[in-house]
Order: sequence, then structure tokens, then C-alpha cells
Amino acid sequence: MTSGKSIRPTGNDTEDRAVERIVRRTYESLTGRGGEPLYYALMDDTPVGTLGLALGEAGLRRLEFVKREDEFVERLLSEFPGRPLLHSLRLEPARRALDRYFAGRDLALNLPVDLRDVTAFQRRVLEWTARVPPGSVTTYARVAARAGRPGAARAAGNALHSNPVAIVVPCHRVLRGDGSLGGYAGGLPAKEWLLRLEGAIL
Repeated sequence: MTSGKSIRPTGNDTEDRAVERIVRRTYESLTGRGGEPLYYALMDDTPVGTLGLALGEAGLRRLEFVKREDEFVERLLSEFPGRPLLHSLRLEPARRALDRYFAGRDLALNLPVDLRDVTAFQRRVLEWTARVPPGSVTTYARVAARAGRPGAARAAGNALHSNPVAIVVPCHRVLRGDGSLGGYAGGLPAKEWLLRLEGAIL
């Protein structure tokens, strides 16, 4: 198994881990590298569309709005070269947490994330955005100022638009200074739905 392919789980956790061990051994024998796997799964039944999730050893690396599984897989293979990619049941805890969130039962959505891919400025933007609680909103200008670049609202918006872990780092809670929604990678209907779920919009 090379890094250009992905494998689906067989249906239970024991078999899933057995497949993982086989893939890792095969990958190492073929490439001479013992890269840590990246695990992925899709949620295609959420109120805001299909979500693609990717998990590394330190937490979620990606939570994206996706259209097709093959496009999501190709993007992961491009962004994480040299790592075997496994469709895995390891994402089940994250899926269950998101199900509770979408049902309005746990809006805090406490999941570990791994932001090692982002720039220093984007990391500060995302870290400050993560502090905005459910039911509250802030502005791009405030986030930029908190991240150390007052007046850089547009740059903060760009950083949030490329948020690698949407919803968990709640960039949907950041609005324009005039109170309008601004942009959102998942589309404005999704942003509005999330804000209504959290009670920020009546």
C-alpha cells in the first residue's frame, strides 16, 4: 500500500486496527519509511452538508466541507505526502461529538486539534477564535487585534477562511463589523444555520 491510496475499515474496531497494522508494515516495506498514518472519515448526513474529517496522532488535522470523497482524499494525499491514509473507525468519537453538537446537546464541542500546518499569524487568529463561546459572536477586526495585527481584519478573514478544522475552531462566530455574516468556506447558509443552532441568531 502506497501513500497514493486509501483503505476502508472492515466494520469493527479490532479488524480496523488489524488492517492498520498490515498497511503500516506494507507501507514501510515499500517505501522504507515508517510514517504515521492519517485517518479519515466522512459525515454525509449533517444539517450543513458533507464533512470530511482527518485525524493525526495529536488531534484533528482537518474538518472540511466537502463535495466528494475522492476530492477530499486527493487533497489529503497532496497535503500530507509520505503518510499512509486510512479510512478509519478512529474518527467515531469525533463523529459522535459532532452528532451531539448538531442535535444541540453539546455546543462546546471539545475535540483536540492539531494546528501545526498553519502560519504563526493564522494560529493566533484560530486560537483567539476558539475562545469565542457558543451563542456569542465577534468581528474580524477584534480577532485581528487580539492576534497582534490591529487593522488587519481582511487578513484575519483570509486566515479564518482557510481554517483547517471548521466548526471545532468556530470561525462561523466571526462576523463583519457591521454585523453581516461575511464569508464562510461552507457557504453562508451553513454559517447562518450554525449561528441559529447556537442561539446567536434568533
